[in-house]
Amino acid sequence: MYRTNTCGELNKDFVDKDVTLAGWIDSLRIQGKIGFLLLRDRYGITQFFLNPKLAKEFGHLRKESVIQVKGKVNARPDKQIKKDMPTGEVEVEAQEIIVLNEAEPMPLDVEETTEETRLKYRYLDLRRPEMQNNLFTRYKLTKAMRDFLDKENFIEIETPILSKSTPEGARDYLVPSRVHAKKFYALPQSPQQYKQLLMVAGFDRYFQIARCFRDEDLRADRQPEFTQLDMEMSFIEEKDVYPLIENLVKYIWKEVLGKDLKIPFPRISYAESMKKYKTDAPDTRKKKDSGEFAFVWVTDMPLLEYNEEDKRYYAVHHPFTSPMAEDIKLLEKSPDKVRAHAYDLVLNGTEIAGGSIRMHRNDWQQKVFKALNMKEKEFNEKFGHLLNAFKFGAPPHGGIAFGLDRLAAIITNNESIREVIAFPKTKTAESLMEESPSEVAKDQLDELHIKTK
Repeated sequence: MYRTNTCGELNKDFVDKDVTLAGWIDSLRIQGKIGFLLLRDRYGITQFFLNPKLAKEFGHLRKESVIQVKGKVNARPDKQIKKDMPTGEVEVEAQEIIVLNEAEPMPLDVEETTEETRLKYRYLDLRRPEMQNNLFTRYKLTKAMRDFLDKENFIEIETPILSKSTPEGARDYLVPSRVHAKKFYALPQSPQQYKQLLMVAGFDRYFQIARCFRDEDLRADRQPEFTQLDMEMSFIEEKDVYPLIENLVKYIWKEVLGKDLKIPFPRISYAESMKKYKTDAPDTRKKKDSGEFAFVWVTDMPLLEYNEEDKRYYAVHHPFTSPMAEDIKLLEKSPDKVRAHAYDLVLNGTEIAGGSIRMHRNDWQQKVFKALNMKEKEFNEKFGHLLNAFKFGAPPHGGIAFGLDRLAAIITNNESIREVIAFPKTKTAESLMEESPSEVAKDQLDELHIKTK
């Protein structure tokens, strides 16, 4: 048995008991013939007293070495109690130390180091209490989401990672097929089409903590691979989405932060937001670093936007968003005036979730594809599976997706989502730790029918 207790567990109830702890040396100081050792694991820190024999034998150990310590728990005198430590009421008198793995000198200084060094030695950076707290809080966030949605009769279903390339926005990450020469899979930018197909299949309340991939330029709140809370529901309208999501967010804030949120959240139209705030993600706080959480729904968004460079229209959200019924007639001659059943949830000037009521009719979906300057052959090749599904009893449906990384960063008060991702990429989409992307052997490329220039 490596340990009987963790390093954050001991208190006065354990006085006079023999314990065995294992962890990393947080600090080791020798004072004359005796020593004091702080042992750390993810649960906390415990102080050990080293007698002259142990201090002499193990005083050379470096910080971050992994050891096992056996000893007896003693109560600290009242004047020596460390109130800032959960284990500060006690000290363990070490009786035996076993070195499990002696550490070499650390390649990074926790207090003074560049972000590049932190990412190169991420497994060391993750030992810091701040980083461990970030990831623990992220776990609590996802657990709260699952707990709430389970109570609301949602079912979690996984969708494929190897999918079809249907670019209509960001670039796809492509995966060559070894079996099918010159053909490629794409990594999903979102589970959008699959979750709509699940609605056709009769799963009326779906969710997934989904991994998504987009080959786009990076910044603080973007990564080539990221995580969404993805949701879809059948037989709903916009007015059904708002209270459900507000109650979900309220539950998250209470479970993760211990704070009560006031709902319902205010709503503002896209046009009003652009006029008043000059942005579609308004910061509605009365005072900006105030500690206020200002949520707002942005609604009545345009369905399409015109790109002067390409001389064509693009979907504001995605091409599966339903236009408002009264605006359908405008699709052919005035597509820029068509409003969508789309909505974003914004927190302190950052979009944390976006969704819409979807298309569920084949004829309406084709009208939108045509407004996007797509020929019938093209949209049938790309989306024929979805169009066919709409012919066989597709229910009205809609949903929303939360940027989980972004939400975790806000909750933990971090500006960059890299601080809440265990192994993130750099701004140039590289992993400095294992040095990816990397070159591969010629025989691997040959198997995949790929020739490099």
